[in-house]
Amino acid sequence: MDYLLASIAAKKERIDKLRPVSRRALANLEHYYDIELTYTSNAIEGNTLSAVETTLVIEKGITVSGKPLKDHLEAIDHYDAIRYVRELARQTSPLIESDVRDLHKLVMQRSGPGIAGRYADLSRYVRTETGRHVFPSPAEIPALMSDFAAWLGTATDTPETAFMAHRRLVDIHPFNDGNGRTARLLMNLVLIRGGYPPVAVRPEDRLDYIRSLQQAQAGQGTQSFSDLLYQRLDATLGEYLSVLQEALHPEARRDEPSGSGAADSDRDS
Repeated sequence: MDYLLASIAAKKERIDKLRPVSRRALANLEHYYDIELTYTSNAIEGNTLSAVETTLVIEKGITVSGKPLKDHLEAIDHYDAIRYVRELARQTSPLIESDVRDLHKLVMQRSGPGIAGRYADLSRYVRTETGRHVFPSPAEIPALMSDFAAWLGTATDTPETAFMAHRRLVDIHPFNDGNGRTARLLMNLVLIRGGYPPVAVRPEDRLDYIRSLQQAQAGQGTQSFSDLLYQRLDATLGEYLSVLQEALHPEARRDEPSGSGAADSDRDS
């Protein structure tokens, strides 16, 4: 972990030295990653749109034949929500409870308008490898969210805070649906506020991601969860660094050897 943290710090320092980046280059980079975040976050919850199909739905408004309408609506909702995250990250005021509810409202506004931004009124549970995990009851949610928001409003904008905010929100599971997507949006909001790029939990990470969350909920520690997200942050910083270097010095990139570019790029009830 020490090596990983050192790698993250070094890459972030190199990215900071490249700033400021042109507005056009930054907008293109953010747009690419916001679609990637939309695809990955929805995919690990069972959305059937591919990365290319997600791009077509968002950029062209195309309806993909044979795919559920709900999957299209989820793509549009999440993209709107991550764009809102970008706007919110530019504000310096502390995060508050309504910010979390607003994220949920956006991520569910078309695909689940009846529950968008509203705390759960149903019991929620998930099946795990060791049995059934029951989340806090609807009656407990307001107090738990008030305590969570009090902590979030005073916490520093670091990766540790971002990953803990994700885990704590999932533990409360305050909404009937959309908890996972909202937790990942909140995580990325904190990362962006701290000057880091947003992190995508990819479909290939799904099994490790779910297992690590379930281990934490079962009291078996949070190390696996933290390790996964720090690894994803390190990889994402590397991707951002490559893209920014290419945008700033395209002539140098053309002289590099082939293969040296940037890296290839149960519902959350």
